[in-house]
Parts: sequence; structure tokens; C-alpha cells
Amino acid sequence: MLQRKFDEVVKSEYPYAKDAKDTSIHYLGKMQNQHNIDISKVLMATSLCSDDINIPSTTFFNVLFGPFIMGGLGGIPFVGQTGMTAFAHHVPDEGSAFIFYGPHIGITLEGELGKMYRPRMEEKGSSCGALMLALSRLEDENYKPVMNADDYQQMTLEQSLLPHREEILNSDNPQKAITDATYEIINRKVHDYVKTCKDEFKVDKVTLLGGVIINTGHGIDDYFDARNFEVINLRDLESNPA
Repeated sequence: MLQRKFDEVVKSEYPYAKDAKDTSIHYLGKMQNQHNIDISKVLMATSLCSDDINIPSTTFFNVLFGPFIMGGLGGIPFVGQTGMTAFAHHVPDEGSAFIFYGPHIGITLEGELGKMYRPRMEEKGSSCGALMLALSRLEDENYKPVMNADDYQQMTLEQSLLPHREEILNSDNPQKAITDATYEIINRKVHDYVKTCKDEFKVDKVTLLGGVIINTGHGIDDYFDARNFEVINLRDLESNPA
């Protein structure tokens, strides 16, 4: 019953979102049946937020090798070109690479975005905490992130979001808007790093699956709003139809 209620709440904000476990089954099937990818030889990388709440979100973790973790706060692939190169060197012989990426956002049963009830906590908290912190700071028109080694990831995240500040703050739902803006940043960086490091891969195909993880409540399946699925032929970097 509770899962059904959450389904209604999630679909009211993300009408195309699917149960995260169903998402895994769906895209693993597409990789295997439509693109002839041997699932037993796939190494996964993730560019997800380092928040612990994202670990049980999908069953990719139970099926594929890895993950090679690229993401930091907000899901930004902080490992950069060096990390993408390392990942490329770890892919099994005659295998394939899979990169699962995107930000996350919580939702309560009352439909409040940017919040969730975490395991064994009575008070609701922020999700994504890094993005909601960035949002609260961006609301101050005089605020500018100052880069420093002690808070490098958060400052970099906020600096990346500065060009989107106006559209975020003027949107009907800033919590949703900042998450969408972060997805675009991650999506661009992942594509850029794959292109830059393409010669480091010894295999032909890299599969990308990007979107937004929607965190629900403890014991309830999360959801995933897919924004991009493509199988890239690294030899010409042209995407096969999804």
C-alpha cells in the first residue's frame, strides 16, 4: 500500500520515472538483447552522489562488476580524465563498459521534494544534502563560492551551478530545478571524458545511462527518471539507437 502511494507521489513530479529495480532489469535487458552485450563481462562505473542512501537504489550493483566510483558530492565526476582512464584500463578483455550517472533528490509521502526520511531517523533530512545546501547559498544574491582545499567538492559543485542560478531560483520548484541543472552538468562531463579518453578503452562499446535517482522512504523502492540511454561505439563515437 505504501509503495503504491509513493508511486503516485513520484509520478506526479516525474511521470516517466520507473521503480529503480525495474529500471535495472529493463536496461540490462536492452544491453543484452538489443545491443549484444555480454553482461557477464561488463564493468560498471558510477557518477552518483557519495550519499549512502544511493547504494541500494538499483540491482546493477548485484549483476555487474564494480562499481568504479567516479562521483562525489552531487554526483559530479570528480575523478576527471585520470579516473576515466583508470576505469577504461579495468574493463574485462573482450568486455564492455557501463556508466550509470546522475544526481538524486528525495521526496516525502506528502510530496515535498528535496527531503526524505532516512533509516532509523525520526526527523526528515535533505536529499541531496549537497544540492540543498548549494540552493540555500545561491538564494543569497551576494554569495559566491570560494575555492578551498578543505571543501573542494562542495565549492566546485556550487561554482558549476552558478551559471544556472537565475533559472533555478526563478523556477516553480527550485529543489527540482537545481537537481535538473546538476544532471546536465554531470551528463556533459561524462560525455566529455569518454570522448577525451576513448583511445584508453581496449573494448568497442561504452553504455551510458543517465538520469535522476528519486529517494523515497526506508524500506520503499527508490525510483529512477531516465534521461539518457545510449550505447557508444568508441571507434567512431556514434551512438547506436536506444
